[in-house]
Amino acid sequence: MERIKTFVLKNWYILFVVMLLCMQAGVFLIFREGSYIQVHDNLDLFASQLQIMKNTDTFFAHDVLLPMLGGISRNNFGSEFSLYNILFYFLPNFWAYMAGYALKIAIGIFSFCLLAKDVYGEKYENYRPLVLVVATAYGLIPVFPAYGIAFTSVPLIVYLLRRIYIQPNKWLYLGVFLYPLLSYFSYFGIFLLAYVVLAVVILWIRDKRFPKGIMLSLFLLAAGYIAFEHRLFKEMLFSDVVTIRGSMVSADLSLAENLKSVWAVFTATNFHEQDSHLYLVLPVCLIGLVLINFGYIRSKEFRKILTDSCNLVLGLIVFNCIVYGLYDWKAFRDLVEAIVPQLTGFQFNRFTFFNPFLWYALLFLIVKRMYDSRKKMLIWVANGIVMAAALIVMFKPQMYNDFYNTCYYNAYSILKRTQVNDLNYEEYYSQDLFTYIKEEIDYDGEWSAAYGLNPAILQYNGIATVDGYLGMYSQEYKEAFRKVIAPALETAPGNRIYFDNWGARAYLFSGADESTYAPYRDLGLTDNSLQIDTEAYKAIGGQYIFSRIELSNSEELGLVLKGVYSRDSSPYTIYLYEAP
Repeated sequence: MERIKTFVLKNWYILFVVMLLCMQAGVFLIFREGSYIQVHDNLDLFASQLQIMKNTDTFFAHDVLLPMLGGISRNNFGSEFSLYNILFYFLPNFWAYMAGYALKIAIGIFSFCLLAKDVYGEKYENYRPLVLVVATAYGLIPVFPAYGIAFTSVPLIVYLLRRIYIQPNKWLYLGVFLYPLLSYFSYFGIFLLAYVVLAVVILWIRDKRFPKGIMLSLFLLAAGYIAFEHRLFKEMLFSDVVTIRGSMVSADLSLAENLKSVWAVFTATNFHEQDSHLYLVLPVCLIGLVLINFGYIRSKEFRKILTDSCNLVLGLIVFNCIVYGLYDWKAFRDLVEAIVPQLTGFQFNRFTFFNPFLWYALLFLIVKRMYDSRKKMLIWVANGIVMAAALIVMFKPQMYNDFYNTCYYNAYSILKRTQVNDLNYEEYYSQDLFTYIKEEIDYDGEWSAAYGLNPAILQYNGIATVDGYLGMYSQEYKEAFRKVIAPALETAPGNRIYFDNWGARAYLFSGADESTYAPYRDLGLTDNSLQIDTEAYKAIGGQYIFSRIELSNSEELGLVLKGVYSRDSSPYTIYLYEAP
């Protein structure tokens, strides 16, 4: 018994991390496609687009149109040279998603530990428990799934650049060039390059010599992004197609509103990067910073306030939050877009995507000082803090916390013996149902649209759609599609503003301003009519409408009910209408 106690006390952090990872793996292996995976900006976007490329065998194709939004260039979809995307090429969609989820965690833990070991050298062993637990918390944060690996790989690029600055070699430079395989230019790359430029300037001034290694890394990193995301750069720089990015209307907030925005992203982040830092990490870090800086003031070591690593990390967090706020100030946004026209419509407020790493790095730096005190009580307080941080990340309900959602909804269904309104992965895509429909109607690629469900569901199941969700497609097509939905937009001001000012979701909207595409078992709609211009719909090639709603005005629209379809395995009843 004593031996077991000694083993547990010595290896508590390893046992803790293994327990968390086993819980994660166990839940998804048990429920599989019965898992509850976030739909918003996930299953309705990237997962379906990757499946389209797989269905059409266009993953590596060039100069081809894909069956979405009436025919969209393959170049508008994700790169084939992305680790996350490559998983979808080789694996079934659900297991590719799970592999990406697992790699996000693994890369987060590995890269965080690698950086810490490089920074602290021989002293690393003193901090190993803290490093591993904080790294695990960081790897587990429920960020935007398609870019999860990009989020958690940030410590890796910091490590590579740091090693190049200290002792460069060809393998490090190769690592920098290949890093974009894990990252994305539009979400991380452009901001990372800006950081490297800033580092070049700072190091040049501080060291009084030009940092050749970092400068070379800058070029290699840029070259890597261009090489691996060549499709994006081709569309950005060489395409003469006017896209919806130019017509998107962004906010123009007042000073007070901007300050509120800065504070909101500082405390709670935005929904793409929910790292749970508000509930423990933030207060621990702020209390620690107050104590650290009060100590410097008391000892009159004012210079250390400016050089302390904790203060520097917090400064970066604040800087990123300020940029986030400035983006919503039209004068600043216009200035940036005037200097760099290619950034028109580009969300350059994504500097905050680096904040999850910075918050957990700051947490480690704060609790590390407790370890440095060598006081047993403070050491165990530090251990308790990082363990609590990891548990909060795992069990805090958040948008992209698939683990929590899968546990909660399945437990609710089992204990209450009733179905929840949310849909699991299998139910959402309902492959059996749509395979059955396609067989029944002898489907042969006819252009279709969805009503009462996301177009992504049709696309996933190999049905060509005139509607869809994409952040960059032609303005010409947006205008043509608007003619289709104009009757609905006339009576639905919310949807009108949503489409006209943004337009990434080209959907058949409700004329009553109700959500007709929420991924729920029961849509709870009060209006069963469809408001479209049927002739405009046929003009863009539309033939079928797959509707979850039995339309009360189908005859008025000139639509013919072709059939009603359902399957026991699916929550949908599909009313298939044809525009002859």
